[in-house]
Amino acid sequence: MTMPLDNQRHLFDIEDGITYLNCASHAPHLKTTYEAGVQALGRKYHPWTIDNSEAPAEAERLRGLFAGLIGATADDVALINSTSYGAATAAKNLPAAAGQNIVVITDQFPSNLFSWRRLAQDSGAELRAAAWPDDGNWTPNVLDCIDADTAIAALPPCHWSDGAKLDLMAIGQKCRDVGAALVIDATQAAGAMPIDVAAIQPDFLIASAYKWLLCPYTLAFLYAAPHRQNGAPLEMHRWNMAEPAPDAIAVEYPDDFNTGARRYDMGERNNFVNLPMSIKSLEQLTAWTPAAIQETLSKLTAAAAGMARERGWQVADDAHRVGHFIGVRPPQTPPSDIGARLKTRGIHISLRGSTSLRLSPHLFSDVADIGRVFQALDEELG
Repeated sequence: MTMPLDNQRHLFDIEDGITYLNCASHAPHLKTTYEAGVQALGRKYHPWTIDNSEAPAEAERLRGLFAGLIGATADDVALINSTSYGAATAAKNLPAAAGQNIVVITDQFPSNLFSWRRLAQDSGAELRAAAWPDDGNWTPNVLDCIDADTAIAALPPCHWSDGAKLDLMAIGQKCRDVGAALVIDATQAAGAMPIDVAAIQPDFLIASAYKWLLCPYTLAFLYAAPHRQNGAPLEMHRWNMAEPAPDAIAVEYPDDFNTGARRYDMGERNNFVNLPMSIKSLEQLTAWTPAAIQETLSKLTAAAAGMARERGWQVADDAHRVGHFIGVRPPQTPPSDIGARLKTRGIHISLRGSTSLRLSPHLFSDVADIGRVFQALDEELG
């Protein structure tokens, strides 16, 4: 049985009076992550001190840490810069044809939609969006959309606006039954809840790292299943070709790619600052474990769900939402500047999809923070 974690606010630099429930937008850095970044700046500040073997080794360490969080191996993971980069890579390597369809969900996050829309337009395939569920349970609607003509299902583990979840194991099985590829945008899940690629069996899984993975911006991870590790990358450079040496002393033009998913690595992957910072973050997440984080944050979002229901607000059924963030919908549409209003009070949440007030806590949050948000909302919404 997974046990909840104690409050970890001491590991973050959060001022008194700040109620930060906006990790689904940007998570704050750990103190250790920040300190690693400050130290890492010195490498570029004094480039004559750079050891060219350090960053490639850090890239491999980071690759392995992310793999451990999703039940993969380091060979299965590419270091990329964004979800959109990963989606474009997947779209480049997955075929679709006229008469087929590509399944997404309604109001899917744009980074995991634009590449599929373009692929549908170019191939003549149908872009098919599963409808919003009344009870927050996306899975039946998604399963109904997947049929013998489905080429690709490109989906998240949960909706980014309110945390309503999808059963990826059931969806993955349906995809295999009909011969469809499965691509997952796990940006709103990786690091905060258990993900097991061996159970889900996606063809590709993507996760931007600046949210629940507590990493710097402009870093993401791309998992490629073993049978998808022979595809075409978006770009070709020294580091995703075979046997790159730390020092580019000789001019070499290998014909083969680097091993495993490394062929999909972005150019300039050996970021002097992002790598050591991200290693610190993923080491801490590994120590906490996504399962324990989910267990801990579920108590906070359950409290938020209860407070919302007391007010007659709409919230997804507990069985159909993730535990690490939640969207609540008042009867009246919130003003578009509600986030800015709350910010003046030291309270940070997000309005998403024009109606969902999204609360996304982390291990520095407590039930008092949830109560503070609802008290402020009562005063602002009247």
